[in-house]
Amino acid sequence: MHPIGFEQHDHALCIAESIEAVAEHCRREGLQLTPVRRRVLEILLQKHSAMGAYEVLDQLREEGLGSQPPVAYRALNFLVSHGFAHKIERLNAFTACTHPGQDHTPAFLICRSCDSVAEAKADPGKDQLAKSAAAMGFQVERVVVEAEGICPNCLEKGAK
Repeated sequence: MHPIGFEQHDHALCIAESIEAVAEHCRREGLQLTPVRRRVLEILLQKHSAMGAYEVLDQLREEGLGSQPPVAYRALNFLVSHGFAHKIERLNAFTACTHPGQDHTPAFLICRSCDSVAEAKADPGKDQLAKSAAAMGFQVERVVVEAEGICPNCLEKGAK
């Protein structure tokens, strides 16, 4: 078992269930989950931490699935635009969504020691930001919540 975010879980089952949820969503919506898009999602799911586009590209290159940056960027853009992955702005990197195909607003907990990322649920419609924005006549369309700290695994190892 490997940590998902910061919790222990069956990693192989996690990957299989996520891939199946994405594949089913794509079937329902008429989206093309190409072999490269699927592999990029698998790569993100295997790591459970943020990965840069060039890290993803390196793995695709090793597997003979593409060697030019647009290959990775197109796959990542597809995954992000359909909610199957998220861009972690703070790290300029990507992570697989832990709730693929579900309409939700994630908040990211980023370990500054090991770069592991946990996705927590956030509800910007009920928080102070949404209330302040509404009072100013502003409609919030997208919120990125990222918190940096130390994960339980690194705390246990004595990271500072």
